[in-house]
Amino acid sequence: MAAISKEQTKTFSISAKKRRQWVEWLSGYAFLAPSFIVLAVFTYFPVLYALGLSFFRWRIMRGEPTFNGLTNYQLLLTSEDFWQAIGNTIYFALGSIPTGMAVALFIAILLNRPMKLLPIYRTAFFLPTVTSMVAVSVVWMWIYHPDVGLMNYFLNLVGLPSIRWLNDPRWAMPALILLGVWKGLGYNVIIYLAGLQNIPEQLYEAAQIDGANRWQLFRHVTWPLLTPTTFLILIMAVINSFQAFTEFNVMTQGGPLGATTVVVYYLYQQAFQQFNMGYGSALAIVLFLIVLGLTLVQNKILGPRVHYQ
Repeated sequence: MAAISKEQTKTFSISAKKRRQWVEWLSGYAFLAPSFIVLAVFTYFPVLYALGLSFFRWRIMRGEPTFNGLTNYQLLLTSEDFWQAIGNTIYFALGSIPTGMAVALFIAILLNRPMKLLPIYRTAFFLPTVTSMVAVSVVWMWIYHPDVGLMNYFLNLVGLPSIRWLNDPRWAMPALILLGVWKGLGYNVIIYLAGLQNIPEQLYEAAQIDGANRWQLFRHVTWPLLTPTTFLILIMAVINSFQAFTEFNVMTQGGPLGATTVVVYYLYQQAFQQFNMGYGSALAIVLFLIVLGLTLVQNKILGPRVHYQ
């Protein structure tokens, strides 16, 4: 009887443990369910629907979708407008990312030392990040105004002629690059500042004892230990630059002469102005593949060079 009782006790114990595991499993998925439903409805389903729609010819005002296979992708890859949009997007990325990261690192180094009113400075630099891009774009349109804008006012002060910033194909993209650098500066500064504060002070002290000057401290201590932070900022900056839309829509509408028509704005034109939903969906899938490819290439090339310790 005693042996049977022990067996039953052991069986009940195992059953109770399994029940607890099932309860924990179900509870975990119950907590995840609301977020998963939101992702499924507003992310996964639209992506799969766009993928399927990219194989159809569908102009909303002209009847039902018609299957056309890879025709949308063929039209896309042979379109001069698409390649112009790709070139403009690369121009925007190459102009804004290195400049923005360099300026952000410089400011973060300045803010990473004791000084008066330091919290106010940090807040001032971060403020543009949390400001609406629409509001920022409207303000910068006035800054770039050819007659009453601050940019031309300062140019005139030093004897330089006024520039029609947003109306000149040569200057429209540089003007938007400057806005992009300013808008993303606060985020990059905060991330770099967190990375700087994570570097042990003992490493600087040891390097100074060995006779290292400021440049050598930066070159051999700060920069190697900032590579994880720089890698993160670079990945995010590339993704954000290829998704830039609001400032181009508000300030230039892709002009002048297509000089600021980036990929996302070109997608918007095709899908929501010309209602060519099949072609727009193909463009969205290609954009996704481009961003994914760039991220994988960066991870492959730069990932091994990141020092986490």
